[in-house]
Amino acid sequence: MNLFKSHFWHHKGQRNGVFLLGVVVLFFQLVIVFIDFSSDGIENINTTDAAIFYKQIDSLKVIRFASKKFKKHPFNPNYITDGKGAELGMSLDAIDRLLAYRKTGKFVNSKRAFQKVTGISDVLLEKISPFFKFPDWVIEVNRNKKRTPSEKVLTKITTTDLNKATASDLRTVVGVGAVFSERIIKYRSKLQGFSMQRQLYEVWGLEEEIADKVVAVFKVLKLPNIQKLNVNTVTFKELLKTPYINYELCKKIFEYRDSVAELQSISELKNITGFPLDLYERIVLYLLAE
Repeated sequence: MNLFKSHFWHHKGQRNGVFLLGVVVLFFQLVIVFIDFSSDGIENINTTDAAIFYKQIDSLKVIRFASKKFKKHPFNPNYITDGKGAELGMSLDAIDRLLAYRKTGKFVNSKRAFQKVTGISDVLLEKISPFFKFPDWVIEVNRNKKRTPSEKVLTKITTTDLNKATASDLRTVVGVGAVFSERIIKYRSKLQGFSMQRQLYEVWGLEEEIADKVVAVFKVLKLPNIQKLNVNTVTFKELLKTPYINYELCKKIFEYRDSVAELQSISELKNITGFPLDLYERIVLYLLAE
């Protein structure tokens, strides 16, 4: 009986504590019942005002970082991250424009191109551009662009055939230096010769305006003699070495060949799910079905 009382009987101070706890619990229950915590009760924020507010914050950040010293290390502006951009004093919009541009696979190759893409001010550009570091071949292209035709070494062109032009021939074009002349020839060898002039635009890093100047002088006067592979007998390794065919496409071609036993026409490649139709004209330069 005494044990029973010890658990369920309380002295005056304990009873007061229990009573106070009950009052607190009841208070919070009433708050939950009678006060509306839904989002409808929250005042809608004007999105236009919010956008202006954030732009003002960005502007203040630019002013702050323009007067702040950042780590003076050379960097390639094509690989600026959110953090690096903030450190340089770029606004969020400017950083986003650069990231969106890079997602297209394009690169900025000069400080003016960087400003055009990002939209940063002249003041900020002059502050950060001395630390821009571009690859050597970009520097060479920019240097060649600044040269006038009269400043080019006067070299007699041996041919205007794009498939026979030497590196020296190609270097007579303003904007084409040692790097790109060799790169064009290397890509030409990979293709077993240019079959169409627009293949020149596929040379890695060659800007369209420079390619335009090259094809204005050099033409595909004679089609190359390309050794075609029989798609029905070619090995996986051989097909994988073919221009324009990567591992995934090679795998799809073999899966299709296994499903039909033999391709009756090379045009059957178009029946392959996921086949890049925009590359069909180029791929069939290297394949046949027999």
